[in-house]
Amino acid sequence: MSRFITAVPLIAGFLLDAVIGDPYSIPHPIKAIGNLIAAFEKMVRRKYRDLRKGGAVLAAAVVTVSAAAPLILLMVCYKVHIVLGLIAESILTCYMLAARCLYNESMKVCRAAEKGDTEEARKAVSMIVGRDTSVLDRDGIIRAAVETVAENTSDGVTAPIFYMALGGAVCGFIYKAVNTMDSMIGYRNAKYADIGRAAAKADDMLNFIPSRLTALIMCLTAPLAGLDGKGAFRIWKRDRLKHDSPNSAQTEAACAGALGVRLAGDAVYFGEVHRKEFIGDDRRPIESGDIRRANRLMYVSSSVMLLLGAAFRILIFGGMMI
Repeated sequence: MSRFITAVPLIAGFLLDAVIGDPYSIPHPIKAIGNLIAAFEKMVRRKYRDLRKGGAVLAAAVVTVSAAAPLILLMVCYKVHIVLGLIAESILTCYMLAARCLYNESMKVCRAAEKGDTEEARKAVSMIVGRDTSVLDRDGIIRAAVETVAENTSDGVTAPIFYMALGGAVCGFIYKAVNTMDSMIGYRNAKYADIGRAAAKADDMLNFIPSRLTALIMCLTAPLAGLDGKGAFRIWKRDRLKHDSPNSAQTEAACAGALGVRLAGDAVYFGEVHRKEFIGDDRRPIESGDIRRANRLMYVSSSVMLLLGAAFRILIFGGMMI
């Protein structure tokens, strides 16, 4: 029985996220990491002329603090009692996962689009994407929501599971710290190109394996979600590198193929048009129901990653706790 204990926080955290998600009234560790990044960014801009060097210091400092805090907390909890440690790590694991939040926020877009309320849908999608949504029509809004679900299936769910399978909640915090830095300062524009370079490179490195593994799982599990597995695999092979990032198009391509729609294309960020290739084939017009289908694919593929992660922890770390 003790061999299975090591997988308890991962499974319990996933189930907690699926049931309750992130209560908006409770402080979230990711918000704290975001505040930490903002504070270090201000300090680096004041103290470093070489922003690339300062950005590397920023990244190292944020990762160190983000790992140290949960490590100390869990060491204390497990020392007091193993049950307390398991409860604490399960809660921290839940915080690292964003499946329920992603579902809830993307479904706001879906419901608004189904009602024909384009402005409400635009407002809802602006909360989950970084692009300028004012230029999007109804189809563009739906497409942005589907793309966000597809990309964040890896960034927000399966990649954290992957790293927590390797190193528990502490490793999950390290991943989320890097991922949050990339989302805040990892842009290739005049303001962030230098200071965010280290964070962006670290994010590319950490997501290299999880994004590809997630895309493969999506292809294999698409039929379980009532979608096109062969189409997912074909488009993934063809379009998986059609993005500036080496990782972002992996899951978008698999999702586009599974749905049989075309995603991506040009997008506006901070008032600048970014030219992007299309991903997938334009076999049919995109529709609001595709947001529901993308979420279904997210949960099926995430559940498979959970099972793989739990099995890995049981086989490799069975009986070992922090």
